[in-house]
Amino acid sequence: MGLISFLADAGMKVFGPDTSKATEPAKTIREHLAENGVDVTHIKTRFDGKRVVLDGHVASAAAREKAVLVAGNVQGVEEVDDRLEVGDPTADAAAVAAAPAAPGPLGALAAAIQAGAVAAVEGWSSVTYTVKKGDTLSGIAKTVYGKASKYPVIFEANRPMLSDPDKIYPGQVLRIPPLED
Repeated sequence: MGLISFLADAGMKVFGPDTSKATEPAKTIREHLAENGVDVTHIKTRFDGKRVVLDGHVASAAAREKAVLVAGNVQGVEEVDDRLEVGDPTADAAAVAAAPAAPGPLGALAAAIQAGAVAAVEGWSSVTYTVKKGDTLSGIAKTVYGKASKYPVIFEANRPMLSDPDKIYPGQVLRIPPLED
């Protein structure tokens, strides 16, 4: 949980030509989340012109990470305030508090984290990568996994936000999950 920064000039244009003139921007963000496969049943969204606040519950850590990245990869969004909790919103609070924390982004990504190629986000099982000019998914996979052929792992982790592995853009923030053994 916390603030995750994005490039406001990069991202999908969901508000039209001018973010400040968007009517009901929080509703637009919520619809964008749903269109990209995020279950918004227990998510509340707010938007103050530069920052999206996501509050509520999601089913899994992967759903949380995806919600944050889909909301952040919108043109005009500079930050996402991640207040999402993983778990059933109707579950007993004591049971939720006693649940073990998600594992950190270790293993195959450790060298990429140490080299600063990807960013670890507290409480996430994945790490993030901000696309630079000239990047490809296979090049990113080579950097973070050591094998270019692992690009489908990154592609699948970012679907349906990504519809084609060849369509990424500078400033886009991608979710990089740990490799399954």
